[in-house]
Amino acid sequence: MKKFGLIGYPLGHSFSRSFFSDKFERENLSCSYENFEIKSINELHHLLKSNRDIAGLNVTIPYKRDVIDLLNDIDPDAVKIGAVNVIKVIRTGNEYRLMGYNTDMYGFTESVKPLLTSKDNISALLLGSGGASLAVKEALHRLGMEFTTVSRSPGRGDIVYSQISEEIVNHNRLIINTTPLGMSPDIDSAPDIPYRLLTNKHILFDLVYNPSETKFMRLGRSEGAVVMNGLEMLHLQAQRSWEIWNS
Repeated sequence: MKKFGLIGYPLGHSFSRSFFSDKFERENLSCSYENFEIKSINELHHLLKSNRDIAGLNVTIPYKRDVIDLLNDIDPDAVKIGAVNVIKVIRTGNEYRLMGYNTDMYGFTESVKPLLTSKDNISALLLGSGGASLAVKEALHRLGMEFTTVSRSPGRGDIVYSQISEEIVNHNRLIINTTPLGMSPDIDSAPDIPYRLLTNKHILFDLVYNPSETKFMRLGRSEGAVVMNGLEMLHLQAQRSWEIWNS
């Protein structure tokens, strides 16, 4: 039986295990999927040596960048993004090689495209400058979209939250939350933006998917904005992960 799994810390918010377990049962596949909560990325090789049936892994917070140093090969898209969220384990006897990929960019691109069909020359406000923002940045580049990155720390983004003006909100009609703010159980938190300036011309995309409607989305909806969570993005990137593991 082939085994797949997710590495990260902590993993209480993960959807991957239920997604793949349901898929394996529905399609009668002789596979399993487990959560591997590791406190350091340096535990990865021990995990792979002690679980010789692992054929692929998903990678989540906080290891999407740290894992790169432990890989043998990296897909060119993942190199450009600077983050890996899928590992293909290629085994030969007792030895193995690790190939890194990024499917977040694909998941985000395909889920946001339908929202942009009637939005000409739209630009984006990207909330957060951590690992989760890297795939979104590359996706926006490839969509030919201008964007401004907002960070809590001066120097990590183009601007800090206190610099978000009415002009900036009016100019950037797509606003993307790549931070964990609002994720269960911290459901009462949201990025500190001036929601009162939003209109029905704005689109709010939240990478968070649990709860299904975050405070960020709720505040945007109350001003007439179109809102979307990250669940479809996760489904798309998970399906692409499966294709990579079986290629």
